[in-house]
Order: sequence, then structure tokens, then C-alpha cells
Amino acid sequence: MDQLSPSSLAVYLAMLVLLAPFGSFLLSALSGKKMKSGWPATIAIILSLIASVILFFSVWNKEDVHQGFTWFTIGQHRFELGVWLNNLTVLMLLLVCLIALPVHIYSAVYMKGDEGIHRYWLFLSLFCFAMLGLVMASSLLTMYIGWELVGFSSYLLIGFWYTRDAAVRANKKAFLINRIGDLGFLIGIALLYGQFGTLDLNALFGADGLIGQASIDSQWWRYGNHSLPVMWLSIAGLAFFLGAMAKSAQFPFHIWLPDAMEGPTSVSSLIHAATMVAAGVFMLVRVSPLFSSEVLLIIACIGAFTAFMAASIALTQNDIKKTLAFSTVSQLGFMMAAIGIGQFGVAIFHLVTHAFFKCLLFLSAGAVIHEMHHLKTAHGLDIDPQDIQNMGGLRKYMPKTFFLTIIGAISLAGLPLTAGYLSKDAILIYAFEWAEIRSSVALLIPLTLLLSSALTAFYIARLVFKVFYGKLRLNGTSVDYHPHEAPKGMWYPMAFLACASFFFCYSYNPLVFEEAWPLNGFPRIEQMERMNIYHTVIPALVNSIAILGVFIAWRWYAQQKYPLSARGGLYRFSFAQWHLDHVYSKLIVKPLLFLSDLLYGFDRRVVDGFVDLWSGITRRLSVLAAWLDQYVVDAFINRIAQLAFVMGGVFRGSRQGKVQHYLLGMFLIFFIVMLLGLKFL
Repeated sequence: MDQLSPSSLAVYLAMLVLLAPFGSFLLSALSGKKMKSGWPATIAIILSLIASVILFFSVWNKEDVHQGFTWFTIGQHRFELGVWLNNLTVLMLLLVCLIALPVHIYSAVYMKGDEGIHRYWLFLSLFCFAMLGLVMASSLLTMYIGWELVGFSSYLLIGFWYTRDAAVRANKKAFLINRIGDLGFLIGIALLYGQFGTLDLNALFGADGLIGQASIDSQWWRYGNHSLPVMWLSIAGLAFFLGAMAKSAQFPFHIWLPDAMEGPTSVSSLIHAATMVAAGVFMLVRVSPLFSSEVLLIIACIGAFTAFMAASIALTQNDIKKTLAFSTVSQLGFMMAAIGIGQFGVAIFHLVTHAFFKCLLFLSAGAVIHEMHHLKTAHGLDIDPQDIQNMGGLRKYMPKTFFLTIIGAISLAGLPLTAGYLSKDAILIYAFEWAEIRSSVALLIPLTLLLSSALTAFYIARLVFKVFYGKLRLNGTSVDYHPHEAPKGMWYPMAFLACASFFFCYSYNPLVFEEAWPLNGFPRIEQMERMNIYHTVIPALVNSIAILGVFIAWRWYAQQKYPLSARGGLYRFSFAQWHLDHVYSKLIVKPLLFLSDLLYGFDRRVVDGFVDLWSGITRRLSVLAAWLDQYVVDAFINRIAQLAFVMGGVFRGSRQGKVQHYLLGMFLIFFIVMLLGLKFL
């Protein structure tokens, strides 16, 4: 038996990674309501994880693997179905499986007893299959199929509790906003195919790809005999960025993500950590050779603004999941800013570290919500289990959850010894170095990111202190209830994620991000000679500000010395989420509804009225025609027929062989002729 080549083995492993959750999906679909256990889905994701680990060590920092076969042809155009395995692919495959496994284990306890549990495992397996397929796709076409399937499966999961109106509205909102981004993605695909005649990712964006070989002068973007005005290079880049803006919740398309919290918390953790929202960042890094300097600047500006905006909104939210949702939007803004300054490897590094500590924070929030819901049910309380105003003092009841939440929080804040410290510092340092060689206006981007980092430390500290410190607040009073620690099946996965939130999983040096192994798998893009002052001052400044923010939050929320009024304009502006939903409602939704009502009225009263008028006229004309046909045309013809019948009778009677009849006839004819002759004479 011939030994498998490394590339063939990698392809088989990739197929196992992909097809294991798909097999679980098919099994759940065929089993229907009988599939209440999550073991098939969990075993499938374990197989995917094992295969992805082997695949990672087979491909990481080695030669790329690209293999496919012809899927279909249209004329002379051939479209392939295959895989492209490089450092970016295997890192993302490993990340998705590493996040999905603890979520599956956690879900078995968190979702226990739910009436729709069979649908949950079905949708979760489909979701994982879609994301894994998107990551390993070898062409823009199959990547787009995975992209759409991720959106569809997230639609199903967000609206999992479809009997709730809020869940139905949330999944519709997510689905519709993502359709806007999908249109941009399609436009980008069409432009590239029109210019290069292929959708193969390796052929377009590989080391020797067609994008890199295309020449650009002052007016034209040329490749071979094909040319486009150079402005279309920017349009193509912006089209792909539009797709990423919607999928990764960047301003102004971020509004769907907080509402997506209507799904189960375990789903929220998966969506926010390493799947749907990460797809936009992954896609931009995948097609990064396409971006012009102008497009990169736009990405950096929108990313920095989104990071600040979402962080400022998270300061005042009382829904524990919405606070974390806006935190995700903010951290995605950091990743987009990293892409905008050309540090694609740093963006992926922060995506990886963020996946673990954000998944940890969501699962911790789920454990708290799970216990608050138990208190609500057991004691008949009229409370919102997700409102942090009803929480407090939970650290003495849930010490393990408290400890794990602290780990996730300090990693999100970017404090030393955590993974977040390494990746966030990398973005901030490179952002300041990037701005150093540009105009002074460019400095606004790193300064905005620095301010966003400070706000991050404050809002996550606020969440921790309001949930775990003080006394348990239910219905606005201090009540002597006794919550319980989360079950082992929930905090074991959280413990794994907590370990992955420390520096030692990424670097042996806890203070220097350059030693992190995820960065060594991507090209280093140095903006200029290393500026040691930034590598020293920025971490010190970031940590000083973060510690100050935590201290202020402790004074305000742990010691109950809150000095501000909830009636303040800035507070209300933040709490209302910058009134963006209201703005969209006023400027977009209501005008569109008014226009649709206007068009509906025009259709009913003008178009339908005109049609009804002519149909009425036609009906009356048909009635008139029927009357004329019956009483005029038919009457005339009937009279002629009757006359012919009478004359026939007369003439038949004249032919009876009697001479007197013949003589009478001749006499009458002669008489008539004589009369006519006399008249004309």
C-alpha cells in the first residue's frame, strides 16, 4: 500500500474536520425530536478537534496545501470545489473547534430540559459545519456559500425561542442587515471574476497570486489583456469590507448584534467568540492583498470609531449579555483597526485571544443567568434574570464562577499576564508607530483606540462589581436568597477557557507580544524602524489607565459611592445606545414604510383603479355586444331565414304540376315587368 503524501493526508484531515459536524447534523435531522442528547454533536466536534490539531501541526509554517476538483463548468469557465490550507486556515479551524467543544459540553447542562433541545443540536452542528466550510474554502464561490450558510444557521439559533416576539424580531434584524453586507461581498466577487476570470483564492491572493501580479498606474488596474479604471480597485476592496462590516458588526451595521442576545447564552458565546462575527475579520485578512491604501485607511477609521462607540455604550447597559455584546463590537473594532494599519497577523492574534476570554465571559454570564432564572422560578419572582440591577453579592454563592469571570475580565481589560494584554498592546503599539509616519490627524486613530481600551477596563469592572459585590438585589430590596454554584458540566468548560486566557498559551514572555507564536505564522509588516519608546510607554500607559478605571469602578459600584446621576445627558445618551435605533427608525424605517404605504396606495387606487375601470368598461361593452348580437344580428339573420323559409314554401307550392299555377306565375311576372317598364318610360 502506497504511503499517503503529506498534502493528501492534510486534505483527508480537513474533510474529517468538516464532515464530522455535518454527519451530526444529518443524524439529528433524521432523528427529529428523538435526538434530545447532545452526545452525537459533542463526539463529532471532538473528532473535528483531534483532526484539526493534527492538521495544524502538519501545515503550520509549512508549505500550503491547495487541492480541488471541477465542480461544474459554464461554457469555458470552470468552477472548483476544494480546500486551501495555509497558516490562516489551520489556525482558524483549530480555534473554531477549541471554542465549539466547551460550548457543546456547557450546552448539555445549560439547555437541559428545553422543549426544543433537538432543534438546538441540529442548528449547532449546522452552524459549526458552515463556519468550518467557510474557513477552508478554496474559492470565493464556496467561501460565499459558507458565508451565507453561517448567516442562515445564526438566524435559526438567534430565533431559537421563536415563541418570543423579541427573538423573532432579533433574528429578522440580523438576517436583513447581513443581506446588505452579502450584496457587497457579491459585488466584490463579480469585480474580481470580471478582471481575472477566476475565483480561486490561492490563484488570486496566494504568494504569487494574480492580485500581486496586477499592475497599477495612475488611471488603470491592469492584468494581461484585462484592465479596469483604478477606482474599481478601491470599489472592490470597499465591497468586501461592506460584507465584513455587516458580518462583524461594524458601525453602522452593528445594531443587529446586541439584539442577537435573544438566543441561548451558549449560542451567544459561540457567535461572539470564533464563528459568525469572526468571519468578517477572517475574510478581510484572506483577501488583504486586494486593499489599496485608501481602503485600508477607511477600515482603520471605521474600526477605531466602532471600538470607541461600542465601549461608550457598554458603560451603562444593565443587561449582562448586552454589555458583553457591545464589548464584542468594540473588540471587533480593534481587529478592524489592526487590519486598517496593515497588521493582518496582529488582527488574527487578537481574534484568537478574544475568542477565549469572550467565550469565557459569556459562559460565566450564562451561569449567572441560569441561577437567577432558577431563583425567579423557585420563588415566583417578577425579575429579569439578565438585569445586573437585580444581582449583587454572588461571589460568596458562586465563588468558582466569580474567579473565572475575573480571569476573563482582566484579559479583556488587557492587564499583564493575560492573553488580552499581548494582543491589545500589539494593536496599540503598531497603531502609534503607523501614525508616527503620517500626518498628525492620523494620530486620532491610536488615541481613539487608547481611550476605548480605558473604557473597556471600566465597563467590565462595573459588570463584575455589580454582579458579584454588594448584596443580592431582587425587586429593589435586599432579600435573603441563596443561589448555588454552577454545575460541574458548566464550569469545567469555563475553566478550560480561563486557562487559554493566560499568556503562557501564546508566548513564554508575558510582557513582549513579538514572541507570541500566532504572530510568527504571518508576515511581519514593519511600518518603520522599531520605536522602543512606544513598546515601553504604551503598555505602561494602557495598564495605568486600566487600573485607574478598575479603581473608579470599585469605588462607584463595589463601595456604592456612585457620584453621577442617571438623568445626565451623557448617561442617557450612552444608555440609549447613542439613539442609533431611533435614528434608523426615523431616517430609514419610517420613510421606507411611508414609501411602501404610498406605493401600496398608488397600486390600489391608481394602478388597480385604472385596471378596474377598463375591466368595467370592457364588461359593459361585452354586455352591449351580447345584446346587439342577440337582438340585432341574430334577429336580422332569423328574419332572413324566416323569409327564405316562406319563399321556399311558396316556390315549393308552385311546382305541383298544375297548368293554372304556371299561367298565374307567368302572368304575375309579365305584369311586374310591364309596371317597371312603364315606370322607366
